[in-house]
Order: sequence, then C-alpha cells, then structure tokens
Amino acid sequence: MSEQKLEFDVYEVFAQTEVMGHHVHEFSLLASSADMALALAQQNFLRRAEIVSIWVVRRDQIVKSTPQQRQQFDRLEKAYRMKQSYRGLADKWRQYKENPLPTVSPSQSPDEVSGSLPRP
Repeated sequence: MSEQKLEFDVYEVFAQTEVMGHHVHEFSLLASSADMALALAQQNFLRRAEIVSIWVVRRDQIVKSTPQQRQQFDRLEKAYRMKQSYRGLADKWRQYKENPLPTVSPSQSPDEVSGSLPRP
C-alpha cells in the first residue's frame, strides 16, 4: 500500500468581535485547505468568544510592503491627522459665530455676492 502524503499550509486567522470593529490577527494554524482552516478557526473561536466574522488567509498570499515603500509612507503629509493641526479651530468658530457670512439669495449675481463679503 502506498501512503498518501498530505500537504499543509500555514493560515493566518483574523477575527472581528464587534459589528463595527476591525479584524485583528489572532493566531496561525496548519490546514490542508482554506475550508479546513476556516473550520478549525471557528472551532477554536466559537468555544471561547462571541465573534462577528473570521477571515483565514494563506500566509504565502499575504503581501507586505518593502522597507523602500515604508520610507515612502513616511514622506506622506499627515499633519491633518494630528491634533496639532486643529489648534486655533475654536477661535475660528468663535470668529464665524460673531461675524457670520451674509446669506445669499439665488437671484444675486456673483458680483453682488463678492461685494458683500467681509474682507480679511
């Protein structure tokens, strides 16, 4: 009798625990197929925690960025994401509340509107 050798791949398991939450990497497992990996992940997780969704991804199918690409990420402008970018916003809102922009009717021409706007 000849023995049939099974090949196993490494799968990464990601789980979502809240409806609006993101998937988080939980663990890796060995499985012969994606269906088997999903079944094993579900057995492992459903015993312990309530989950919304499970993803299994074969490790060799995951593409990651290179160190050169990482340097490009650092060059991207991200100031708008930092809280320092919003400094002075309260003062601007206060200014607009004290001096609201004039209302414009649809019948006004662009020249009439631009003449009624306050100058900075």
